[in-house]
Amino acid sequence: MDSEKSYLVKSYAKINITIDILNKRTDGYHSLATIMQTVDLSDTICLEAIPEDEIQLVCSIADLETPDNLVFRAAKAVRQHLSLKRGVKIELQKRIPISAGLGGGSSNAAAVIIALQKWWKLPLSYNDMLGIAASLGSDVSFFLTGGLAICEGRGELVTPVRASWPAAMRWLLLVKPSIGVSAAVVYGALPSSDYTTDEHTCAVRKALENQEQVDIKDIHNGLERVVIENYPEVKQARDATLRAGASVVRLSGSGPTLFAPFSDLKEATMVQQALAGEGYEVYVTFATGAGHEEIRFY
Repeated sequence: MDSEKSYLVKSYAKINITIDILNKRTDGYHSLATIMQTVDLSDTICLEAIPEDEIQLVCSIADLETPDNLVFRAAKAVRQHLSLKRGVKIELQKRIPISAGLGGGSSNAAAVIIALQKWWKLPLSYNDMLGIAASLGSDVSFFLTGGLAICEGRGELVTPVRASWPAAMRWLLLVKPSIGVSAAVVYGALPSSDYTTDEHTCAVRKALENQEQVDIKDIHNGLERVVIENYPEVKQARDATLRAGASVVRLSGSGPTLFAPFSDLKEATMVQQALAGEGYEVYVTFATGAGHEEIRFY
C-alpha cells in the first residue's frame, strides 16, 4: 500500500457552447458535434484507503450514495480492468447541480479514474482510461482533459481546441431552474427536423482559433427548442435572465441550466443578484483549462 492514505481532487463542471445534433445512430444514441468548455464550478472528491476489499461511497447528498453513482462505477471499472483487490472510500462533496446539463457526474467519474491511476500508480495508458471513460458515459472522456474541446460521435471522441477564451465571454453566468431534466427524455423527444450539420460548431471553432468574435447565431444548442417546449420553467428562467440584462442566453447540454456570457464582472454580478432575488440558483464563473485539479497528497 502506498504511504499516502488519502487523495483529494476537484472536478469541474462544463458548458456546451454549441450542440449540433447530426442524426440518430443505429445503437440508439445520437451523433453530435459540440464544443465544450470546463468552468470554475467544482465538486470535491476525497479518496481514502481502507483495509476492506470494497468501494465505499459517502456523499453530501445522501440520495447519491448508491452503486449507480458514476464515481462508484468509475472506481469499480478501474478495479475490474486491472483485477485489483484494493479498498477505497470515496467522499463526494457536491456543488455542481445534479441533472443540470453541467456534466457533474461525468466530471466526477473522470476525476476518479485519473486520481486512482496517479495515486495507486496504475499501469493505465491514456487509451485505457479513454476506454473506461467511454464505457461509463458520453461526456466522461471529455473530462479526462477538460478545457476547450470539440466532442463528436456520441460525445466520446474528443479533440482539444487550441485557442484563447474570448474576452467577450470572460464571465459566465449559470442559471439553474429548480427542476432536473433527463437527457434520455430530451433526446427521445427530439424530432429529425431539429437535426443540423456541424455548421455551428465549425463556425465557433474557426472564430475561436482565429481570435475573432463569435457570432451569436452560432452559439447554438440543437436540444434547446425541445427543452423549452417541454419544460416551461426553463423558458421562464431564460426570459428572466434576458429581462435582468443578459444579451445572450443559451441552454447547456440537455439543461435545465442556462448560461449567459459577459465581458464585465459588474454586469454579470448585477444580473446574478436580480435572478437570485427571484429564487434562482445562480453562479458567476469563468472558463478553466482542465477537467480536474489535484489538491494534495498527505
